[in-house]
Amino acid sequence: MEKPEHKHIIIRAEVNDPPQKNDGESLVLWIKYLIDKIGMKLLHGPHFAYVDVEGNKGLTAVAIIETSHIAVHVWEEAFPALMQMDVYTCGPFDPQIVFNFLKAFSPVSVEWKYIDREFDLKTLDVGSWSDESNKQLNLFNNRKT
Repeated sequence: MEKPEHKHIIIRAEVNDPPQKNDGESLVLWIKYLIDKIGMKLLHGPHFAYVDVEGNKGLTAVAIIETSHIAVHVWEEAFPALMQMDVYTCGPFDPQIVFNFLKAFSPVSVEWKYIDREFDLKTLDVGSWSDESNKQLNLFNNRKT
């Protein structure tokens, strides 16, 4: 058995095209495709639910992967809408793939923290991106991950 890596990326993104109330199945497919592209194995789910409470409306979806989990939360009432996401895995993965997948929701700003949780909460990378910067959403180019 390979030694676990305990990598965790936490993302906060403001998006113009969030998944809506009737997009639960599409969000599930998006997560399944992401799991495949980052080289993980799906164990259970993804599952989704829609919260219909004023001020907290939006989809939430979670998947259990062989090495941990992926969670996506959407607050659709704000403009731009808010998406919060985390990918935690004990296996290696390329965080840039996650950012590439976020493009599906037309992000206008993205903030992230990438941590190693093996022995403590060691910060590997922290950053932000905005469409006003006129840069592509290539956040981990030339970075050690």
